Amino acid sequence: MALEPFDALRRIAFLLERSRAGTYRVKAFRGAAQTVADTEPDELRSRAEAGTLGDLPGVGKATAAVIEQALAGEHPAYLQSLEEKSRGPLATGGEELRAALRGDLHSHSDWSDGGSPIEEMVMTAIELGHDYQVLTDHSPRLKVANGLDSARLTRQLGVIDAINKHLDGSFTLLKGIEVDVLDDGSLDQTDDMLARLDVRVASVHSKLKMAKAAMTRRMVAAVQNPRTNVLGHCTGQLVDGERGIRGRSDFDAGAVFAACAEHDVAVEINSRPERRDPPDELISLALEQGCLFSIDTDAHAPGQLDFLDYGCARAQQLGVPAERVVNTWERDRLLAWANPG
Repeated sequence: MALEPFDALRRIAFLLERSRAGTYRVKAFRGAAQTVADTEPDELRSRAEAGTLGDLPGVGKATAAVIEQALAGEHPAYLQSLEEKSRGPLATGGEELRAALRGDLHSHSDWSDGGSPIEEMVMTAIELGHDYQVLTDHSPRLKVANGLDSARLTRQLGVIDAINKHLDGSFTLLKGIEVDVLDDGSLDQTDDMLARLDVRVASVHSKLKMAKAAMTRRMVAAVQNPRTNVLGHCTGQLVDGERGIRGRSDFDAGAVFAACAEHDVAVEINSRPERRDPPDELISLALEQGCLFSIDTDAHAPGQLDFLDYGCARAQQLGVPAERVVNTWERDRLLAWANPG
């Protein structure tokens, strides 16, 4: 089936993100897609015929070829090549668990440090078959990630309401936050603001080399907070990728996971391949402790929403049962668990 130029460019950007291609390549195709959206179809066709597509902002040789081929009713060669390389899941062995997932509880938009608008993240989540997606942009202390203060978060909640009204129940964008765990274990947002949200992921982003006893107290305090639903990327490790390698935070995992089990907080299995967090042995420990889990992408771009394959493969290999993964639950059960009061 022939694709319109906008759809072809958007699909290429998704596949590049999915394959962890360089950011500059992704931006080139997403920028060209936006230019196409902003250009009248007649002008686009006349420029294609005249060979002047490259005069449009953000359109280069590769993106112009995609536009020309799509306008001619052809399947663009660049897209075809990517599709051939991208067949099948990103990781094997987690297919049953992946099929059971209904959504993703950890994702970012360009309101904080994500690369795409909320609407693009939603559109991609729908295309991947999700029933719901939780938008969890960062909290205010994380200035490097353009974290949202209460005023900006309030405005974002209005945008989410408008999106859900438009979708009319076919999919739900849930209101969330990745809230920073402060040095004393308190959460980086007011309780009133947290109460307005559907799901809260609490993560440590600073002082990752804190002494073991202090880090344990910090994490346990965050888990004990009645607003916390998910403990995000608990060790903070990075095993590869553009940001380099970073070791694990030192804490008493047994004590932290015992608190998670006691307070009904899910341990996140972060699907980003550069994180692999928690490590396998800690997932096994959390499983023994009776913890719930959430398999999330921590996506900062639409193509990364497909990273669930990685997390599901690890979880299924380690014997995590689907019924203990909260994002296999249907939306109303998830919301009742996240907001028991």
